[in-house]
Amino acid sequence: MTVAATEPDVAPGRRRVPRGSARRHIIAAATELFARRGYEATSVQEIVAAADVTKGALYHWFGSKSELLTSIYRELLAEQTSRLRDIAEGTGPVDERLRAAALDVVAHTAEHVDELTVWARSAHLLDDEQAEATRRERRAYHDLFRDLVREGQDAGVVRTDVSATVITHMFLSALGNTHTWFRPDGPLTFAEVGEQLVALFVGGLRP
Repeated sequence: MTVAATEPDVAPGRRRVPRGSARRHIIAAATELFARRGYEATSVQEIVAAADVTKGALYHWFGSKSELLTSIYRELLAEQTSRLRDIAEGTGPVDERLRAAALDVVAHTAEHVDELTVWARSAHLLDDEQAEATRRERRAYHDLFRDLVREGQDAGVVRTDVSATVITHMFLSALGNTHTWFRPDGPLTFAEVGEQLVALFVGGLRP
């Protein structure tokens, strides 16, 4: 249940985060803490202290810590889905749009490694209702990517001996697991690793 936000006066010398940016500060602080300390080891009090907001402000936007975790991922997914839809519904040959979609997945993932890592480590802690909501939205994203692959198959530019569903899961799963073995001090950046995955993906699609 969402708690009404009635913020107490700020202590002298403490600067209040502007009301319009409080939610953004909370999301950023929670993401950093969850990535560094872990979701379970991070308290609500630590989040509000890092965000420089009151506990009332946090509960105005998020009914619980688990709702905050879910929001981090669902907002990213909504943004990624919107970007994919723009590419899929755009002009140009389907093979070019498919490659652009794959590169965009890489770019978006590279921009949000911390958020996606937090989600991968903590999603199993959500209650059934929150988990099902995110699964529905994730399925919608998968379906959009799969439909673009099928369009490529219909156009004769993507192999048809492998189902569009298998192709979609193969690529998105490969990217989704990259954080488990990628090392920032290695010879390649995360974006470079992603671009190589796209090269393998696109090359493997040819009939």
